Amino acid sequence: MSTATPRTDAPILLLLGASAREYRGYMLEQIATEHQVVLLDSAPPAWTRPHLAAQITVDLTDHDATLRAAKEAAAVRPVAGVLTYLEHYVELAARIAQDLGLPAPTPEAVEACRDKATTRRLLAAHGVPSARSVVVTTPDEAVAAADTIGYPVVIKPRGMAGSAGVRRADTPADIRAFYQAATTETVLGLDEHAVAGVLVEEYLAGPEISVECVVLGSGRVEVVAVTRKHLGPEPGFQETGHTVDATDPLRRDPDVHAVAHAALEAVGITTGVMHVEMRLTPSGPRIVEINARLGGDLIPRLVELATGVNLPLAAARLATGQRPDLTETLQRAAAIEFQYPTAPGRIGHTTLTEATAPWIERLVVTRQVGDLVAAPPHAALDDRLAFALVTGPDAATCRRRTRTALNHLTVRIDQPVHVTACVR
Repeated sequence: MSTATPRTDAPILLLLGASAREYRGYMLEQIATEHQVVLLDSAPPAWTRPHLAAQITVDLTDHDATLRAAKEAAAVRPVAGVLTYLEHYVELAARIAQDLGLPAPTPEAVEACRDKATTRRLLAAHGVPSARSVVVTTPDEAVAAADTIGYPVVIKPRGMAGSAGVRRADTPADIRAFYQAATTETVLGLDEHAVAGVLVEEYLAGPEISVECVVLGSGRVEVVAVTRKHLGPEPGFQETGHTVDATDPLRRDPDVHAVAHAALEAVGITTGVMHVEMRLTPSGPRIVEINARLGGDLIPRLVELATGVNLPLAAARLATGQRPDLTETLQRAAAIEFQYPTAPGRIGHTTLTEATAPWIERLVVTRQVGDLVAAPPHAALDDRLAFALVTGPDAATCRRRTRTALNHLTVRIDQPVHVTACVR
């Protein structure tokens, strides 16, 4: 991990939220090589300090207080941009940037991405391939919507992320069983920042991908990479890994490009680095959702290792009114795989043997002895035990290498119990 001293001659960038070092640390470290970062966070973590020009403790759930803190910071030193890489604060960052007269997507465009019902409405209005979707408020309404759409359907929270509360339902009994999860499941405290509600949607069959897009202006979208997503067993949709290959033919697939461009235009995104999720259905690519931020799960790191393009720096440069460098310097692949528990319970013991292969970029344990964890299909992001990130000449090699790397870790689960996904 870099511990370089922040530059004192660089533009000042307000960053909203830091989150866990394991998943987000590399982003801050990279951004700090070109910007003086002032972190606004409810509880600034200690790991961020070597990479900051300053930090401000403020309750990020209090938008008025956060805006006042941002304006006070801008009154002391000129601020060049506002950025967040966390789903929780994308709307807040856009509003602060707008109030300070700084580059950013409009708050309305970001809100359209955060509210999945609004996303679907705008996609339908602009003829963008998506899924039929109905907002429901009771289990009976959900069953009626599914009868209209046709089974199978997907029942999901209106404003959540990380697949929390998302289930495939094949029968009315499934709908009634899964409705409660869609109203209560959360992840990483996102419920405090999410619009409430439940959607019943058409099930989209086919492999899932995300398209990592850099928006340079209205109608100007660069597709930097395509991420192949690996999912756990349905009825859940938990992501178990991701692969990015610089030579993936989907990177230049005209249908993938057209759908990504049209989706971003439909919601009104005109600047920033965006993470657009799709399913490759028999009728072509169709939008799952649009994220007005960098991808999570270290996907930008996979993109950098595979192509040489640094998406966190691209996001920071766009936020400060600069043109990003999207020059591709590598032609290889990178992958990440997450290890989940095979049974629910409390972690009794972990052993990590030394892993020194040059293709292992990192192997990280994310839960500790004594932690209570759930197993798929009830597992959430918080239940991941570890992850391995590797590089290789192609996607198939990387997928083999992630499994080899994770063989260095042994986890014993004690006291098997029934646990559910992270809830309020």
